[in-house]
Amino acid sequence: MDRSPAPTGTSAATREKSANHRWWVLGVIALAQLMVVLDATIVNIALPSAQKALEFSDGNRQWVVTAYALSFGSLLLLGGRLADLLGRKTVFLTGVVGFAGASALAGAAQNFEVLVTGRVLQGVFGALLAPAALALLNTTFTDAKERARAFGIYGAIAGAGGGIGLLLGGVLTEHLSWRWTLYVNLIIAVFALIGGFVFLSRSTVKDRPKLDLPGTLLASAGLFGLVYGFSNAETHDWSSPMTWGFLSGAAVVLAVFAWWQTRSSHPLLPLRVLADRDRGASFILVAISSMGMFGVFLFLTYYLQASLGFTPVKTGLAFLPMIGALMVTAQLSTNLLLPRVGPRPIVPVGLLMASGGLVWMTGLDLSSTYAANVLPPLILMGLGLGLVMPPAMSLATSRIAVKDAGAGSAAVNTMQQVGGAIGTALLNTLAASAATSYLEGRKPSPGVLAQAQLESYSTAYWWSAGFFAAGAIIAALMYRSGRPDLSTGDGESAPTVHM
Repeated sequence: MDRSPAPTGTSAATREKSANHRWWVLGVIALAQLMVVLDATIVNIALPSAQKALEFSDGNRQWVVTAYALSFGSLLLLGGRLADLLGRKTVFLTGVVGFAGASALAGAAQNFEVLVTGRVLQGVFGALLAPAALALLNTTFTDAKERARAFGIYGAIAGAGGGIGLLLGGVLTEHLSWRWTLYVNLIIAVFALIGGFVFLSRSTVKDRPKLDLPGTLLASAGLFGLVYGFSNAETHDWSSPMTWGFLSGAAVVLAVFAWWQTRSSHPLLPLRVLADRDRGASFILVAISSMGMFGVFLFLTYYLQASLGFTPVKTGLAFLPMIGALMVTAQLSTNLLLPRVGPRPIVPVGLLMASGGLVWMTGLDLSSTYAANVLPPLILMGLGLGLVMPPAMSLATSRIAVKDAGAGSAAVNTMQQVGGAIGTALLNTLAASAATSYLEGRKPSPGVLAQAQLESYSTAYWWSAGFFAAGAIIAALMYRSGRPDLSTGDGESAPTVHM
């Protein structure tokens, strides 16, 4: 047999084909991730229309959002470990098909119960899809430069997906029907499914370990209690057993889970994934960024529609400059800054920029205009978030052993989901308290009510700014100095630091 090396031209063509293949993989992963991130916000704008069509109460309305968050957040760690055990492609494609089916069920719902069931199932299959997608990204892009570009794109989608969801939700609700905020997933899923079959490689699982069943039950119960407890804070008082009871129980169960992971021979979330200093900082900052971002997506949406009279579509369009700014700095931070100077200088700066944008927004009032008063801080926030989310996600999954890629990716998604749930509950509660305090002793005239709303929004912006400022301090203290090794590998060592 002729064992002579292939001609140089053939070798170059093969390398180019392999590189092109990887970018197609990124396209598939990005589509699937967009589908999951969209559903955190796209349905929000459609809720009034859905409520009117299916005739359910205001009290039940929150469950259309909470049902998705509960199942998604509580099952992410299981989904990530299943990706490691059964193969990332298999779990990814299962998640895509299941998510599309659940979206079809919810979109076709003729009553409240079916709608919520569909949303629960969306969360279940999203918990399979999201960690498998990030794990595939982590194991596909091993070259440092390509990995930087890939995570820049992925991080931009993770950061901007909420804003895109608001825009798409407004367009679909206004021009088609609220049902299309769910049916749109079928279109996205078809392309993701075809691309997944064609471009994703089937991973072989060597020495397949057993699933950590006690760890799975503990993690799922603990995360469910955490998300449910904070969700209840929006509709119950913080002193209600439905709030503090679930939060206290979740803390105990998650502590037992952490202890069990040190004893289990096949842990659901190996603690070596969390032990590295840069990864630990990144997990915390993903959660904090998700908490703070809701100060923009949630309360600025209220302000634009209730105070400035924007339509849903116009509200969605208002977020586009922020998304554009985020995408620019996402590429800049991952391709140029992170490989050269490391995270310690750039991530705190990004968090302080986001914090400054929110402080700027506290001055918004009924006489403010979009171009002069909303657009500048919104762009500042987008520029800041682009320096935070993509680098944090890249570092959170760097140098993780291939066998732990799914577990590590699930941990990132869990921090993002739990951070969002905590942020929503805290900010809603604090905003409502601010409005109530303002109304005390005042006659509830239209002008006074409008000002009370502004007080609630301003309070939410201040607290969100505080989250980001705290994140900047954490980033400055926890991240290592110097240039990190952003490659992937089979080792379990900490990222190498190049001074």
